[in-house]
This record gives sequence, structure tokens and C-alpha cells, in this order.
Amino acid sequence: MSKNFGAKPFLFPQPVMMIGTYDENGKANLMNAAWGGIVGMSQIIVDLAGHKTTDNILLNKEFTVSMGDVEHMAACDYVGIVSANNEPDKMKKAGFTSRRSEFVNAPVINELPLTMECRLIKVLEGSMYLAEIVNVVADERILGDDGEISLDKFHPLTYDTVHYGYYALGERVGNAFKDGNKLK
Repeated sequence: MSKNFGAKPFLFPQPVMMIGTYDENGKANLMNAAWGGIVGMSQIIVDLAGHKTTDNILLNKEFTVSMGDVEHMAACDYVGIVSANNEPDKMKKAGFTSRRSEFVNAPVINELPLTMECRLIKVLEGSMYLAEIVNVVADERILGDDGEISLDKFHPLTYDTVHYGYYALGERVGNAFKDGNKLK
């Protein structure tokens, strides 16, 4: 037996994307965005209604997308609840600091260990921001012995679109492009 839900955004896991931008005065801003994902090997799309962040993206044509992590869950949630239009020091209140990206005119959030540095390609249907990923920067604390990002060290948040919860990823259960060969 199964149940129909109609058209719903039930894609799991849903990453908790933290969108970093600079405003007209060069001040860093950060917001939590739940709607978006990777589009091929070098592009990302995020769906954002009108925000200070969208004004900043249109101004600079560049932004960063950091992954929210378990260690900073409350701070990531806070910057999604509070608008920079109403609370100009929301990053400071959240405990986030930033540095300028080496590749785009946008902030890299020091406390979040994985960031994609992005350049706007175009805005689709008024609210979907398609961007080229020009660089990915990762803090060494999440790198494994092979020098690559390790999910044993990095603990990204996922968002539950049904019950509005945050979850940590679980254990590794298989090997991509390998375990399916057992069925050949």
C-alpha cells in the first residue's frame, strides 16, 4: 500500500545551503536556503524569494554557497530566520566571521568548512539563480588522509522538508560505481 502526496519537494537528503554575499557597502551577509542543488559538474541552482541576499547577488553577480554543518546548526538556522534588512549584525550575533573569497566577490564563512564560490549565470523565472561553481574551498579539518573531503570528518546538515527538522548524515553503507557490479 502507498500514499499519494501530490507535487511536493520531497527530495532527501536536502542540503542546508548557506548563501554568502556582500552588500553595496562591502558588508558580508549570510542566509540559510533550503531550495536548490547541483546542476551537472560545475553549476548550482538556488531558488530564493526576494531577500537582501538576492539584492546582493544581483548587485555583485557572485556569491558563495557554504554547507551548514552539525556544529553550527543553531547559527545556520538563525541566519535563515533573521533578515539583514532588520538585523544588520546578524552574522556577528550568529558567531560567524568571514574572509574575502580568492575567486569571487563574496565572503567565505570561516566557521563553515566547505564553500562553493559561484558566479551568476542567469536568473530563471524570477527566483532561481543559476551559477557556475568557479572554486570549492575546504578547511583542512574535514580532509582525510587522501587530501579529499571526508564525511568521517565533515558533518553536513540535511533539511527535512516534511517536519522542518535538521538531521546529520548517517554511516557509509556502500560503494558507488562498484557495489552494483555484483548484480551483473
